[in-house]
Amino acid sequence: MTQHLLMIEDDARLAQMVGEYLGQSGFEVSHAGDGHSGLEAVQNTAPELVILDLMLPDMDGLEVCRRIRALPGARAQVPVLMLTAKGDAMDRIIGLEIGADDYLPKPFEPRELLARIRAVLRRRVDGAAELGKQLRFGSLEIDRDARLVSVAGQACDLTSYQFDLLVALAERAGRVLTRDQIMEAVRGRELDAFDRSIDVHMGRIRAAIEADPKDPRRILTVRGVGYVFARQQD
Repeated sequence: MTQHLLMIEDDARLAQMVGEYLGQSGFEVSHAGDGHSGLEAVQNTAPELVILDLMLPDMDGLEVCRRIRALPGARAQVPVLMLTAKGDAMDRIIGLEIGADDYLPKPFEPRELLARIRAVLRRRVDGAAELGKQLRFGSLEIDRDARLVSVAGQACDLTSYQFDLLVALAERAGRVLTRDQIMEAVRGRELDAFDRSIDVHMGRIRAAIEADPKDPRRILTVRGVGYVFARQQD
């Protein structure tokens, strides 16, 4: 079945080029030229993934991403791949902190964009194919079938990638994992040694599941190594 992608990008020529390229790989790509029409398209067409430019004429992509994550129901969970023309790593970090699943700086190779899209979509499919048992750690519940996380019955707001990261850690509770092992567990893209993406996502997960993200009890940092999901109950 053809997968529908939405590209929110004010450069019509770039959007046409990307649409034609991705169309050759079996995707159906629709285009919105600004943030407001992009948000309307997300609500009306329910795309499988959103390609979101950071620089838009009416609002920046960070604000669009925030508003997508605030939408009701399943629309808020749509994967977002953010495009940025800025070289400052802080823009990418902020994008991940507010809910983007991945980012790609401009200019980019269409083949890399395609690979990133496939990786994000594959993570969602692979996660949905996991066995349907729930993971419970005190008040924390992780439902792998429904791809939902809750603490004391209250739903937690996580992106698709952050859910997969949490499951990878929770399934290996008590075991220290390096960043490379975590990325391998979720079959995500390889990151540069200085890329802080994993740390940013861990911060977002802590903010969602920890009573005090600054003093976490579930996801602990092992300095110089990586992370460990603590076994203790609430």
